[in-house]
Amino acid sequence: MAHLPIAPQDKLDDVADELAFAAAVMGFEANSLKIMAHRPEILRGFLALSASVLGPHAKLDPGLRQMVAYIASAAAGCNYCQAHTSHGAHARGVSSEKIEALWSYETSPLFSQAERAALQLAQSSASVPNQATQAHFDAARAHFEEAQIAEIIAVVATFGFLNRWNDSLATDLEDSPLAFAETHLTATEWAPPKNK
Repeated sequence: MAHLPIAPQDKLDDVADELAFAAAVMGFEANSLKIMAHRPEILRGFLALSASVLGPHAKLDPGLRQMVAYIASAAAGCNYCQAHTSHGAHARGVSSEKIEALWSYETSPLFSQAERAALQLAQSSASVPNQATQAHFDAARAHFEEAQIAEIIAVVATFGFLNRWNDSLATDLEDSPLAFAETHLTATEWAPPKNK
């Protein structure tokens, strides 16, 4: 059980449209957002940020954005977000085989040089302490425009918020991403999130 419960129904009703929109995008109702509804203004602000980073005006391929988010979440140790982002990557066309190989992106033949550069930048940026260097940015510049590099960092930063939110709260993982992760991530060090 999460350290905070899902917000009471009157709070959920206050943000019903926002939660419905997020569920339509994600394919399920996210417990993290329903907990965030304790403070509707935080939920609305977070969703506005997410829409600007991950929405229709984004510059990166949607599958790559989800892989960046996965690697950032794995570097941060958030199993809840790893389940969500691997599930999201699959929903955006990334093969199960590639998702299962994500943590070996540096050597796996399934990843292009551009993907490797993006994922290295994500991993180094999400590590604590931050390990991003000029070399990571130079490698990314060989494949991506500046707006795309800014988006990679924005995805890492957005998921940094989610990683801390969900890992701190021990948010209960929903059935759909849990089933996907149990099928495709258990060969890695991933395990279902546990209360602390």
